[in-house]
This record gives sequence, structure tokens and C-alpha cells, in this order.
Amino acid sequence: MLEPNFHTGLDTGAARLRRTASGIAAPQTLPDLLLIERARAGEATAIDALIRRYSGRLFRVAHSVLLDAQRAENAVLEAFLAAFGDLSRYEPTGKFAAWLTRLAYSQARGQRLGTRGAQLMKASADSSDESSPVTDAARERHELEQSIAALPEVFRTVYVLRMVEGISGIETAASLGLHDTTVRTRLFRAHRRLPADYAQRLRAAPALLELSAERAERIARSALEQLSHGPMVSVSSSPP
Repeated sequence: MLEPNFHTGLDTGAARLRRTASGIAAPQTLPDLLLIERARAGEATAIDALIRRYSGRLFRVAHSVLLDAQRAENAVLEAFLAAFGDLSRYEPTGKFAAWLTRLAYSQARGQRLGTRGAQLMKASADSSDESSPVTDAARERHELEQSIAALPEVFRTVYVLRMVEGISGIETAASLGLHDTTVRTRLFRAHRRLPADYAQRLRAAPALLELSAERAERIARSALEQLSHGPMVSVSSSPP
């Protein structure tokens, strides 16, 4: 058995390519349980793969609470640091994605400040550059996101996970620490508060509350950098 390499820091792109070319499956193709096992051993590529796999969902749930993209990004980063700083807290009997989502939800609720009226002004997740032309699709997405932002938070977060993220009611309940009956009730009430044609427009719209590639990259880089210098985990650049 090879001795694990506890070099701190990120893998280089060349090193990743060499391992893939030598017949080792790319981390992003591996199932959660195998990646979690490798992440517990401090493998940077496994942690990176899990972060990139779930950043979008965590961003949506955090944004549904905070209604602010930068603060949602911060909540997601803190959730990943809490998760991978001590993976022993995760029990394999539960779904890993739900556990991560609940961490992000808790982080976002802890960061929540200011009045709801002020938050509504920042309802768009990743605003386009002001110099970019506003397309019909972008305008439609903004209007749909504003409608979601206008929902009470207890309905909004459920709606985002069920209808935008598209996960099941049971997983939504696990992610938010709710009973599945509560999830169904809140989703029903959210539907009643939205325009009659909202569901049809949502199906036809581009992805809402989407995490930009730039934010995703920043979250992954920041998380791995901080974990590599943290006291609870030694990030290794080689698989076990």
C-alpha cells in the first residue's frame, strides 16, 4: 500500500491529467461514498469534486434565505469548511447532499441580517454586468427570481429546493430539518401566492438562481486553501 502524501495545497492540472490518463477514474465521475472516503483521508481532488458537485444547490438554498449573492457565497464557503473540516460528523445513514444542504441552510440563517425590504433589492443571484445587453431571457429570469424573493422565507426555501433545484419532498425535509408534511404544506402555500402561470414560465425559463462559474471556482479555491492550512484536516494531493 502506498504511503499517503500529506503535501498541503492543491493538485496541479498536470498531475490530475496524468492520473486520469493512467487509467484512474476522474474524481467528478465517482460516487459520493467513495469521494467521502477519500476526502476523509485528505485527498484534495476528492474534496474539490464534492464541492463542485454541490456548490450550486448550496448556493440556491443560501440565497433563498439571504437574497444576496455575495452573502450566499460566504455561507456556502463556511458550510464547506465546516463539513470538510470534520467529516466525522457525517453519518452515512443519511444522504450526503442533504447533510451539506442543511449546513448551508444553517449558515445562511445565522448570517441573516437587515430588513426583508432591503434584501428584495438584491434578489437576483448573479447579476449580469451592467454593460451587457439585457436579453428577453435575462429579463424573464429576473422577474421569476423577484417573484420567488417576494415569498415569505419559510415558503421560499422549500419552493427553491423542490421546484428550482428539483429534489424530492423527503430530501427537502431532511435538508431543512422539517417533517415531509410541512414541506408539502409550505410548497402548496407557495404555489398559491405565485401568479397562475408561474409554474409554466418556470419550466420554460433558464436555470434560476444559478451559481456562476466564477463564484463556483472562487468557492472551491478558497475552501481548499483554507482547509489545507486548518488544524483539522491535512489535504493530500494524491489519492489513497
